[in-house]
Amino acid sequence: MSRVTKFAGRDPGPAARVTGFIAHLRHNGLRLGVGEADLAMAALGAVDSIHPDDSRRALRAVCTGCKEEVDRFDDLFDSYWMDMGRVRQKVIPTPSASVSDDVHSSRHSKGQDLGSAGSATAPDDQNGEADSDGTGKLIATEIRNLNRRDLRDLVGPEEIAEAEDVARRIGASLRDTRSRRRIAARKGDRLHFRKIIRHSLATGGEPMRLWRKKRPDRTRKIVALCDVSGSMSVYARVFLAFLAGLMRADPAADAYLFHTRLVRITEALRDKDTMRAIGRMSLMADGFGGGSRIGPSLTRFADTYAKRFVDGRSVVLILSDGYDTQAPEMIATALEKLRKRGCKVIWLNPLKGWADYAPVAEGMAAALPFLDAFKAANTLGDLAALEQDLAKL
Repeated sequence: MSRVTKFAGRDPGPAARVTGFIAHLRHNGLRLGVGEADLAMAALGAVDSIHPDDSRRALRAVCTGCKEEVDRFDDLFDSYWMDMGRVRQKVIPTPSASVSDDVHSSRHSKGQDLGSAGSATAPDDQNGEADSDGTGKLIATEIRNLNRRDLRDLVGPEEIAEAEDVARRIGASLRDTRSRRRIAARKGDRLHFRKIIRHSLATGGEPMRLWRKKRPDRTRKIVALCDVSGSMSVYARVFLAFLAGLMRADPAADAYLFHTRLVRITEALRDKDTMRAIGRMSLMADGFGGGSRIGPSLTRFADTYAKRFVDGRSVVLILSDGYDTQAPEMIATALEKLRKRGCKVIWLNPLKGWADYAPVAEGMAAALPFLDAFKAANTLGDLAALEQDLAKL
C-alpha cells in the first residue's frame, strides 16, 4: 500500500475521518475511546499532518500502549489511510439497531464495520445501498422511545418482556466498575509513558525500567431494596428484572424486596437454574401487590442485614414511591441508622418523573434529608442513567 486513501465528497470532514480511524483500531482489538480520538486530533494539529510519516508517528504515540499494539499499528494505519487510492465511503460507524444508546459498558466496547458503503447519516440496507428512509434509524428510534416511555404505558406482554430484557441488560452493565483513570501498577496492561520518561531523566534519557498502569476497580458495593406493594405493582416486574441482571453480573451486590415485610432475594435472583429460581420467588410472593410498610421494613434492614452487608463502601438503592401506611418517623430513623454506617443512599422514585410531581407524601418528605441522591425511575432511561449517578458518589 502506498497511495493515500481518498474520501467521498460528502465526507463530513477531518474529525469524522479520525473518529473512523479510532473505530477501525478499536474494531481490531485496540482499547481506544473518545479521549484518544480527541487526543489524536490534537496530535495531528501539532505536526505537519499532510505528510503520512509525521501523521503515522503522532497517531502511533497516542493510540498504542504496548509493544504488541505498536507492532500492529503500521498495518492498521496503512489499511485505513494508505489504501491504494481507493475511495472510502463511510468513515464513521452507523449506530447499531440492536443496542440502546443508554446501555453501554466500556469493558466490552467494540468498533463497527467500516468497510461497507453508505453515508454517515443513512444506514446500510441489506443489499448494500443506503435507503433514504433510514431503516436502521427507525429501529434505533423505537428502542430509544421505549427507554423514554413511562413503564405504566407498557401494557402488552411483548412490550413488558422487551422492557424486562433491557432492564436486565442495564443491571448487567453496572458490573463494569473500573475507574476511567489509570494508575501506576506493577502488572498493568499498558505502559506508563509519562512515568517512564520522567524516571529516564536520571539516566540520561535512557529508560531503564518500563513502568505500567491499569484501571483500578472501584470498591462500591450495591445493595438494592425494591418496593413491591400495590402502588408499585406496575413497575415491580421491570425493577425485579433490573435487579436480576445486577445480581447475576456483580457477585458483591445484594438485593431485597419489601411490602408488608422484608425479604432477601439475592440468592433467588442469582440462581442460574430458572425453575429453581421461580420456585424460590413463588415462596416469597406472599404479599406482592398488597400493603406498604416502608418504615418497618427499612428498620428491620438497618437492624439486621445492614450490620452484615452495609459498610462505608456500599451504595444503598431504594426503589419505592414513598407511600407508607406507618409513621414517617420510622423511615427517618431507619435511614439515619444506615447513614451512620457510612454508606451512600439513593432513592429511585418512579413518581418523580411525572410532570408537576412534588414529594408531599409524609414518608418521602421524611426521607429526603437523609438521601445522597433522589432520582426518577419511571423509564428505562432513568435506570440506565444510574451508572453516571453511581460514578459521582
